[in-house]
Amino acid sequence: MSEGDKLLYKLPKQIDTIHASNKDDKIVYQASVSQYELDKDVILSVITKNQLEESLAKIKYHKVIYEQWGFGAVDKLGRSSILNFYGAPGTGKTLTAEAFAGRLEMPIIKLGIAEIESKMMGETSKNIQRAFKDAHSQQAILFFDEADTLLGKRLSSVTQGVDNEVNAMRSTMLIELEKFDGIVIFATNFAKNYDEAFRSRISYHIEFTLPDLEARIKLWHKMLVSGIPLLGDRQELIDQCADLSAGFSGREIRNAMRLALPKPILATDCIEDARLNSEHLTAAINEVKKGQEQIGVNTSAAKRKAEAKMATKLLGLTTKEETEQTILPKGYDNDNIN
Repeated sequence: MSEGDKLLYKLPKQIDTIHASNKDDKIVYQASVSQYELDKDVILSVITKNQLEESLAKIKYHKVIYEQWGFGAVDKLGRSSILNFYGAPGTGKTLTAEAFAGRLEMPIIKLGIAEIESKMMGETSKNIQRAFKDAHSQQAILFFDEADTLLGKRLSSVTQGVDNEVNAMRSTMLIELEKFDGIVIFATNFAKNYDEAFRSRISYHIEFTLPDLEARIKLWHKMLVSGIPLLGDRQELIDQCADLSAGFSGREIRNAMRLALPKPILATDCIEDARLNSEHLTAAINEVKKGQEQIGVNTSAAKRKAEAKMATKLLGLTTKEETEQTILPKGYDNDNIN
């Protein structure tokens, strides 16, 4: 492959922060270099992997597709690549975004609503503009977590200053996406709440599903690192845990391991005799299941109603049906870690 055909966005691993005399030219949102590898550190379903590889090919062969093949003549906005990672909490969206950046040898700016939102009127929109400017200056991938808050339906009936602020924020995001010539990745647990104007501008909607049996075996194999002393055959323990943990996310499998590892130490007077066994792992898995079942059980109706109202305001939803979309089924949490 010639140099001209190599990655359009490829960068050296060392990123120098720009320090200019003009305050507006200083980096506010600093990019970082990913420590993860897509093939080594991320365990995904075959379908999700294939979608990621297609999106990577579009970026890698951008010049071929848009210049040599001439597709740029009919796709003026194709200079940017916008991806949406959606799925249940704990399915690896944030990790994959970092590994995606690692594959492209690009730095990444990771932002959530906490880094963007401001109490000052008009500042949230300015922060969005700043994020895109900093991503361009550092030639970094721009990653937005909790994207449903940023990309939700715009309010049609504006009655308060906060409503104006929400609409201004989303309009600014649309404008910046139109102008941007880099890579943007959104991550959400609530993709159905996206405004159509955003949904149609996203090139790749990639679903992150809960791991199937094959993926769970790989996850348990990864978690049961070689240094852990075991009682019993390692592969048999992995197969047993993979079977018992059906319906777990990758994060929940990791949590089960965190719960399991102290058990053999507490069960013996001599730490050298500690051995992780089937009973320890089964007990830890059952503890995670108990947590799944009981989350939200004791939440009062009034509290759920208040949470739904808050979500409705943030997401720009106005109808009863849309409000109901923001309420998670019992057993799911609203964990914003992907």
